[in-house]
Amino acid sequence: MAQLDTIFAALADPTRRQILEMLLEDDMAVTDVAEPFEMSLAAISKHLTILMRAGLISQEKRGRVKWCKLEPDALRDASVWMQSFGQFEAVNLDAFEKFLASELGDSPEA
Repeated sequence: MAQLDTIFAALADPTRRQILEMLLEDDMAVTDVAEPFEMSLAAISKHLTILMRAGLISQEKRGRVKWCKLEPDALRDASVWMQSFGQFEAVNLDAFEKFLASELGDSPEA
């Protein structure tokens, strides 16, 4: 269950979910991942570290450039866990985040 906690914590942030969506298309250099966001490269690197610790992405160095790659099977356990509550057509992660926040007594970020 600890790995599920790590995955859901990583998915709780909209920036990290957007990064995952970007990586659905193809592997990306860290600088390319950072480009659409209005935050420092250091801040993006922190988000990437959280995604890596959760096993959702991996990184490799190609020459001088660090590349990010989506790990396609990483969400399998989380998906199986969510499906145990019934069949879902699609999971709305924003709604799920609000649900978790209300259950845990946290207020969702605006």
